[in-house]
Amino acid sequence: MISYLEFEKPVASLELRIKEMRSLESDNGVDVASEIERLEVKSGELLASTYASLSPWQKTQVARHPQRPHFRDYIEHAFTDFMPLGGDRNFADDEAIMGGFAKLNGRRVMVIGHEKGHDTQTRIKHNFGMGKPEGYRKAIRLMELAGRFGLPVVTLVDTSGAFPGIEAEERGQAEAIARSTEACLALPTPMVSVIVGEGGSGGAVALASAERVLMLEHSVYSVISPEGCASILWRTSEKAADAAQAMKITAQHLKRLGVIDRIVQEPVGGAHRDPQGMAVTLGNVIGEELDKLGHMDSAEILALREKRFLELGG
Repeated sequence: MISYLEFEKPVASLELRIKEMRSLESDNGVDVASEIERLEVKSGELLASTYASLSPWQKTQVARHPQRPHFRDYIEHAFTDFMPLGGDRNFADDEAIMGGFAKLNGRRVMVIGHEKGHDTQTRIKHNFGMGKPEGYRKAIRLMELAGRFGLPVVTLVDTSGAFPGIEAEERGQAEAIARSTEACLALPTPMVSVIVGEGGSGGAVALASAERVLMLEHSVYSVISPEGCASILWRTSEKAADAAQAMKITAQHLKRLGVIDRIVQEPVGGAHRDPQGMAVTLGNVIGEELDKLGHMDSAEILALREKRFLELGG
């Protein structure tokens, strides 16, 4: 069952009518096939037109959709032979940031990403995708391991931000994020980062400082959440929609600004309507990007990465 967002209510209403008519046809033998077909066409057109004109705040809601595919979904449908690696060899294993060896269309890679979880139990287990210092130190360890083995790194970013709790601060959250960003920039092998949902603040940048940064069509990427920005500027989170508009957080805005390199198209109605199809599409796109980077040596990759970030805002 799809969970409908507030702006999808007209679509939900149509799909409910379709369901009722199918039930009527099944229970009473009434032939309403032509009417069902007409409503399905109308519903599809309405869904497409709705998603073609989403506001930044509506895209934020889609990026946060509870059924949106996360790290584990992409691992299951886009990668093979995943071998998870845990722990930072210092404190603990952070379940909010996962990673390990895998194959992408036959190519050996190191894949790292945020996992939010899908229900109450898994969301608590994965801390809603908010990484702690040990998670970012694990990411550093895996990137360094990939560098030693000459493996490209793929990161899937989906976090509202790094965990802000006092225990994270006590264990050096800011330092861990900074060193993870440094590890991305110093990686001698190709790196492709994808914002698959929310790209929130330093918690996202720490895994997204690559020479190729991609975003899914309805994902968002920002230095602070719209609610946080609104609370600072207007002293109320009710202005979040205005903040989202002003902050230019969508993939389309960021592509024009040169912050990201490529937008990956989602299924009509968002990635949550076809997680498996979205994963296969993303896997193919990442493969294309790695093919483009495959002929470069370490010096060329580092120079490309440095050039990319030095030119931001220029």
